Amino acid sequence: RPPTPSPSRLPDRPLGRHRPSAAMSADRRWPRTAVVLASAAAAAILPAAQAIYLPGMAPIQYDEGSVVDLKVNKLTSVKTQLPYAYYVLPYCQPDKVQDSVENLGEILVGDMIENSPYGIHMLVNTTCKVLCREMLTTEQKDKFRSMIEDEYLVNWLVDNLPAATRYTRRGADTAFTYMNGFPVGIEKNGKYYVHNHVKLLLQYHASPYDYEGYRIVGFEVEPHSMVQAVRSDPAEPSGLAGMCHEGAATPLYDLDAHNDIVFTYDVLWLESEHRWASRWDNYLKMTGGQIHWFSILNSLMIMLFLSGMIAMILLRTLYRDITKYNELATAEEAAEETGWKLVHGDVFRKPRFSKLLAVSVGSGMQILGMSVVTLVFALLGFLSPDHRGALLQSMMLLFTFMGILAGYTTSRFYKLFNGDDWKSTTLLLAFFYPGIMFIVFFILNLFIWGQKSSGAVPFTTMFALLVLWFGISVPLVFLGSYFGFRRDPITLPVRTNQIPRQIPAQAWFMRPIFTCMVGGILPFGAVFTELFFIMSSLWQHQFYYLFGFLALVLCILLVTCAEISIALTYFQLTSEDYNWWWRSFFSSASSAVYVFLYSMFYFSSRLNIDKLVSTILYYGYMFLISLVFFLLTGSIGTMASFSFVRVIYGSIKID
Repeated sequence: RPPTPSPSRLPDRPLGRHRPSAAMSADRRWPRTAVVLASAAAAAILPAAQAIYLPGMAPIQYDEGSVVDLKVNKLTSVKTQLPYAYYVLPYCQPDKVQDSVENLGEILVGDMIENSPYGIHMLVNTTCKVLCREMLTTEQKDKFRSMIEDEYLVNWLVDNLPAATRYTRRGADTAFTYMNGFPVGIEKNGKYYVHNHVKLLLQYHASPYDYEGYRIVGFEVEPHSMVQAVRSDPAEPSGLAGMCHEGAATPLYDLDAHNDIVFTYDVLWLESEHRWASRWDNYLKMTGGQIHWFSILNSLMIMLFLSGMIAMILLRTLYRDITKYNELATAEEAAEETGWKLVHGDVFRKPRFSKLLAVSVGSGMQILGMSVVTLVFALLGFLSPDHRGALLQSMMLLFTFMGILAGYTTSRFYKLFNGDDWKSTTLLLAFFYPGIMFIVFFILNLFIWGQKSSGAVPFTTMFALLVLWFGISVPLVFLGSYFGFRRDPITLPVRTNQIPRQIPAQAWFMRPIFTCMVGGILPFGAVFTELFFIMSSLWQHQFYYLFGFLALVLCILLVTCAEISIALTYFQLTSEDYNWWWRSFFSSASSAVYVFLYSMFYFSSRLNIDKLVSTILYYGYMFLISLVFFLLTGSIGTMASFSFVRVIYGSIKID
């Protein structure tokens, strides 16, 4: 639990302070979004300026007594998933509120970083410093109550480090964990207590032999609720001096019992042995590594099981089949032949909705390319959590640039299917799946905008996304399609008969729905443990920086999807069913159904969301994540099965 709030006496005299209206606060946000197009273009041209940041690359040294800025960020809640600007609540404001320039990723997640009136100086400790005294209206009290009921957290930044609150784990006196931010207040027995006093614990590291000055390596906040004693003091910037008494006997600040509120703070500097390069360790230790290793071992066991199955197929059954098919057979033996050789004249027959299949595979390869390159940069340390929004911005830009890979893949498959309408195919690739994602995102954004949340993406940012889509992604898709259609078609080892072969009756366990749903279990089983940590990062505002684990899980996922699709395709061909194209896609893509079902379980068991808009947001975004997973896994399954079928039919003699 956070430290028990402490109290004191009522203030002696009020100090009024003018606050801008909500409309003025909203207007401040619009000029900030005008730089989105320029920042996105700069990030596309000079990725080193935006998306690349090496941890430990640019530390800041502070001299003793120099000013250390404390910046405020959005108010967040796991219960509502709707962020709000910090100054929506009647907190103390500086003379002029200034917004920090934010990148595309920060705007999309609703960050609103602004300055604050807190006066912090390097190595200067302060006690019970009065920030301001605010008179509270009925509307402002109701806002505080609503925020406390919804368990909103305050997020601050010092030297780009987020404020962390230390919590002691149950049943352990010394074990503790860090959580991002601190509560606006607490509710107990129907009474609301606002955290109006904070103790800022700042850790610094000094190394005179390496650099001059001091580096900030830790930022903790202890929130307290108390009634302070205040006296007039013209020497103080606020005109007030405070006395803060902590203890169980002192009263808490009851919101209903007062019409004004005094905000005070302590600053305590502590020397730390941690170096600047490892200052994020406390935040990144929030999740246990042992569970991640269990996830990796679980995924490896599934992959080894599938690899053994594929090895058995390739080394025993398939080798025996190829040997038998290549032997000189009599007419009677040839007439009695069964198995996958009999469908050689139909195995590469054009499937139904071949254009949509080519588009789906191309979109999946676009997502795969984005994922691989993003993880490579993350593993190299270029996407530090110190640079907020870099991960999301990099993913969007890489998805845009990978349009050339999507166009090339789609055109190669569509040409394999003897398609000639390449323009409509390319247009479908450029607009179908991205259009679905943009429409869902736009509708969800309207819900957020209706709640007046800072998470609503401004229309100028929407315009920037459309520029990235139409101005960069679509031309690259056409460029990739141009290169793909100019190349010769993929050579096939067998010819396709003009008359389709009749497919014999299939057993119930070889029906498409059953095989596809069974096939999706194993890829989902390979990632579901890691999926829990990813969803905790998304919906419970925890830090996720275990990209090494994630890269290993992605590799295991790719191998698992390829192997399950190959195995099910082989079993289908041995039963003389040659309609394997879509089946190979859905065999692994059906794992996205389990991802969405797991999100429903996570919603009911881990989250306490009860508002309709928050529920719509959760399921809307999980639908988009499931769609991305659907395309990624399905394209891997189709590519692997196609390569497998080409190899096995190229290994036998066809009369």
